[in-house]
Amino acid sequence: MLIYAALAVNLLCALLPWSLSCHRTMGAVNIAGHLAVFALVSVQAFLLGAPGALNGAFRADALSLFFMFAIATVALAAALYSKGYIDRETEEGHIGGKAAGLYYSLFSIFTLSMFLVTLAENLGLMWVYVETTTLASAFLVGFHTTKKAIEAAWKYVIICSVGLVLALLGVILFRYAQGGGTGTLGWSDMMAHARELHPGLVRTAFIFVLVGYGTKAGLVPMHTWLPDAHSQAPTPVSALLSCALLNTSVYAVLRFMAITDAALGKGYAGGLALLFGMLSLGVSAAFILVQKDIKRLLAYSSVEHIGVIFVGMGIGAPVAVYGALLHVLNHAATKALMFFAAGSVGRGYGTYDMRRLRGVLSAMPFTGAFLLFGAFALGGLPPFSIFMSELTILAGSFAAGRTIVSGLFMFFLAVVFAALVRHMSGALFGRAPEGRVFEEEPPASKAAFYLLGALVLALG
Repeated sequence: MLIYAALAVNLLCALLPWSLSCHRTMGAVNIAGHLAVFALVSVQAFLLGAPGALNGAFRADALSLFFMFAIATVALAAALYSKGYIDRETEEGHIGGKAAGLYYSLFSIFTLSMFLVTLAENLGLMWVYVETTTLASAFLVGFHTTKKAIEAAWKYVIICSVGLVLALLGVILFRYAQGGGTGTLGWSDMMAHARELHPGLVRTAFIFVLVGYGTKAGLVPMHTWLPDAHSQAPTPVSALLSCALLNTSVYAVLRFMAITDAALGKGYAGGLALLFGMLSLGVSAAFILVQKDIKRLLAYSSVEHIGVIFVGMGIGAPVAVYGALLHVLNHAATKALMFFAAGSVGRGYGTYDMRRLRGVLSAMPFTGAFLLFGAFALGGLPPFSIFMSELTILAGSFAAGRTIVSGLFMFFLAVVFAALVRHMSGALFGRAPEGRVFEEEPPASKAAFYLLGALVLALG
């Protein structure tokens, strides 16, 4: 009942903005709704546990609840940050009251569709819900209707839709691999009869699924939509895209990996995941080195961390898989914090160009402190959470005898850390610009920083 209640509250958050006229009230209602969703999901996950099959369409096992908790955490933080963000946009005349209502409505439709992905028992319905996340988030990416934002939204829709067509073909092939029996697209049914699936079709089907959902996850070389969408979207939406949307695609791949492993034995699906994960790590490290825009830097960092997750999944050792799942939550909390800090800095300075950002720590002490905190956390420094999950994946890699993978993994992470230190030190230190007034963060935005910062430290 708590899961259904969480979905109902989320749906209510999507409908209420249309009956409200004040943007401040919309923001407060949005925060209250997503705080309630976070509480309901947390109680279900940590106190009551996984109920299993809810009905023929929904299933809530431990993996579902884990991803729901990660999504609910980022959604609550984004709702807190959104209030100050939309209040300023409205008061400065950049958007009107109707646009604010549209934003809050799409915000909750987006989060609701992501929750539905994690609860879908039917793999065909899961594909429908993933496509719904694309449609809802595309309008949010192009929310400001600038030329670059609209271009990024169209690029996002076209590339991800092509990817999802491939994913749908993979779903159809998985169903066809069952033969002419009475099989269904239910995940539990496929797992129960996985050994009866046609091996050749399963191999082909998983490639389509991995490439298709990997496009939404931001795996290289299907990642080209991600830097544009993340950099042009409103800051809270960038956090949702990077820290929640990408995770739902990882979840979808995990479900099909389980079926593939049960049908073919371990090795095939993991090998492909490891290949794409290492490729994503290497390419993103190179792009992070040369970035000039702070939001694009964080976008390529998302590609890197999705690569880290797929490396852990691909290694397949229990410790590495545990580290990969832990990294899902660690990356979600840390990257959302960084997007909020980067968004506030960009707003204060009037640019996201890191070559023009100087003296952030002295000009914006609160935001600058969290930007410094988040940079070290994102780079994988102890005692922060990402250090723990990356170390766990590395331990699993060595335990599995993957010496070359372990060496490359450490090398790419070292390159990324060096790049982050280089970029962020230039922005944080030095002399702040004179004659510019920097606004203090509103209380709701500060609450988002404190929530995520505490979570990063606690997980570490």
